[in-house]
Amino acid sequence: MLDKLSRQERLQLMRFICSFAWADLQVREQEREFVRKMILRLQLDEEEAREVRSWLDVPPAADDVDPMQIPRAHRQLFLAAAREMISSDGEIGEEERESLSLLEQLTR
Repeated sequence: MLDKLSRQERLQLMRFICSFAWADLQVREQEREFVRKMILRLQLDEEEAREVRSWLDVPPAADDVDPMQIPRAHRQLFLAAAREMISSDGEIGEEERESLSLLEQLTR
């Protein structure tokens, strides 16, 4: 399914993934590794990869991660990626759990 995403949708997915990395206000090495793997899986070019890596230093703007902007056809994919991100460091904090629950509710 990842290969069916447009460039804009791939970057949108990565914004959500990076915002979930920030859910507990700290980005751990395991989360950075997950982002690196997603950059490869999505076959992002160098400019796109640089932009995504910048979101690990400063989170994406809240306006750029509006769940209502996720195309209906890709909502399950975005939810699955968010779940993978929050579990990538082996710990699921309360903030992460709440963020995921909110995303699930808003994308129904």
